[in-house]
Amino acid sequence: MDARQLEYFLAVVDHGGVNRAASALFLTQPSLSQAIRALERDLGQELFHRVGRRLVLTDAGRSLVEPARDVIRSLAVARDSVSSVAGLATGCVEIASMPSQAVEPLSGMIKAFTEHHPGLRVTVRSAFTAPDVIEMVRTGIAEVGLLGTSEEPVAVGLTMKLLRPQRFVVVAPNGSFSRRKVLKRSDLDGQRVIVGQIGTGMRRVVDEMRADGIELTAVVESEHRESILPLVLGGVGLAVVTESWAPLARQAGADVLDLEPAAYLNIALVSRKAWLSPAAEAFIGIAYRSGR
Repeated sequence: MDARQLEYFLAVVDHGGVNRAASALFLTQPSLSQAIRALERDLGQELFHRVGRRLVLTDAGRSLVEPARDVIRSLAVARDSVSSVAGLATGCVEIASMPSQAVEPLSGMIKAFTEHHPGLRVTVRSAFTAPDVIEMVRTGIAEVGLLGTSEEPVAVGLTMKLLRPQRFVVVAPNGSFSRRKVLKRSDLDGQRVIVGQIGTGMRRVVDEMRADGIELTAVVESEHRESILPLVLGGVGLAVVTESWAPLARQAGADVLDLEPAAYLNIALVSRKAWLSPAAEAFIGIAYRSGR
């Protein structure tokens, strides 16, 4: 078993099959299939069930995913650590982020990071909920995670740095509330709203208002956060989102109003306690300073 075999194995896992993995690796499909079979012979276990043209991880395959990521990540850290002796000129940091936090504070963090280290690259991977972010960091899909949660953030076994919390605001079609800047929760009684899926902070605030007896009609439930602002502007309904969306919403012509009593989303950076690449360490330092 060698690192290249593990890299091929993870490519099949991440791309959902041999054909797409082979394309991503610039290999022929037979060559990649042969490499996977060789790895299975080395380990003495089948890593995938072959169901028609699909490959489904076996229990042995699932048990290999996290150690394989550790090996590949450790080799990358070793290479980057040697390179960093001459300065952080090259490297990449992989970040798992929820959609709202990818708007801000992540955009500001990346701007500060790339200004300090113009030769480094950033890869942002999407995660819909805080547990998704934590799992991606824990399993090595990303080195750093940026999450938001209405509850007190907990990430057992990971390093966590709390950042400045974000306030929830109401985004509404222009003129919906006669130029007001602040809304009481009761002012939303009878409104149509666009909500995120269960598990998101914005959904939690709406559900809390409903539990308090405020009549809100969820006209759209969307996992695609980028669709919310166009739906609001189109008059479909209003939305309760974090203040990270406020500048974009105002620029697009929507009204942004504070919600009273205030509700906040806790923001945190998470990373594994194992060795981090020099690029990831540099990013966390800059991100923490800019996000406090």
